[in-house]
Amino acid sequence: MITLYAAGPAFGLPEGSPYVTKTEIHLKMAGLWYQKVPAHPETSPKGQLPWIDDDGVKVADSTFIRAYIERSYGVDLDAGLSKAQRGQAWAIERMVENHLGWASCHFRFFDDDNFAKGPARWFDGMPGEAKAKAIDGLLDTVQASLKSIGIGRHSPDEILELGAWSLTALSEMLGDKSFMMGHRPTSVDAITFAMLAQILTPFFESPLRRRAEGLPNLVGYAERMMAGYYPEFAPEVRAAA
Repeated sequence: MITLYAAGPAFGLPEGSPYVTKTEIHLKMAGLWYQKVPAHPETSPKGQLPWIDDDGVKVADSTFIRAYIERSYGVDLDAGLSKAQRGQAWAIERMVENHLGWASCHFRFFDDDNFAKGPARWFDGMPGEAKAKAIDGLLDTVQASLKSIGIGRHSPDEILELGAWSLTALSEMLGDKSFMMGHRPTSVDAITFAMLAQILTPFFESPLRRRAEGLPNLVGYAERMMAGYYPEFAPEVRAAA
């Protein structure tokens, strides 16, 4: 039995971490049984979520988890794609994870209202002084990461434009297709959907969300993926609840 160590539901989404969502969808695509357990990043072999334990085999990082799943269980999440399409899918994945994700991160952590009702709540169980130190440490770490990859060196308006360019690129590549690479979901849809869901959730207000909402094919795509993999979180289900 595979155990997936995850952040857990948050922000009106099935998962607070887009990278956990990516791995969970890969497990679903592969048709593998698994149990999902809430965990802290410190429990991971690499100090980050997600990670899995497959009967004693521990694998961390969503990309290496996918490689392990495919190798160990004889599945190909990109079956039917040409070599060129596989290359395109990898390029899209890198853009989403290493560019769009960091732009989204800025608006989650450095908008005071978003931070207060989102990441700051991770420390609710801590006493006052310890909580304040933990929050300061988290913000310092995130800011250092944003600066090291470059996005954090720009103004908020410039970060918005960078994120919007990635959203537009995704919209253009998706076009009128149902999924990023064609008529059925492949591996890249897991992270593309996961990141779009984080940006589009109404739980947070941001100019990047408004840019995403202005691209109807991306909104429809995210709703399609949510209905397919997390039907209990689909918009029509939430509206009826």
